[in-house]
Amino acid sequence: MSADREFLEELFEPVGRVGFRRMFGGLGIFRDGLMFGLVAGEVLHFKADEAGRSAFEAEGCAPFSYDTKDGRRTLTSYWRVPERLFDEPDEFRVWALRAVDVAIRADAGKSSRAGKKKPAGTASGGLIQD
Repeated sequence: MSADREFLEELFEPVGRVGFRRMFGGLGIFRDGLMFGLVAGEVLHFKADEAGRSAFEAEGCAPFSYDTKDGRRTLTSYWRVPERLFDEPDEFRVWALRAVDVAIRADAGKSSRAGKKKPAGTASGGLIQD
């Protein structure tokens, strides 16, 4: 997969209201102000919860990991997107929207634990952000 911005914009167009932001040498992928995907090392990852991880595992995909000076770290909330989805736009959209739903549920869980609501007007509005 190429991390080319035009490629990503075209790929995510059917998902709607998606924004991109550079972060940590990669790219965060957002919808309505919530990060649901990331590109690191030209590899696309989607947010997944415990229930959704099995779909990634069934495709032979691994969780996002990176090296630090203290060793390798694995972030099991983001999983490599199956490459076959780049040629299957309808199914790609389903997987992407599933990742958006995971991000929404995770945010709702944070808000309820903190006892506060997310402020209005936090949507990314579909803008491409740097």
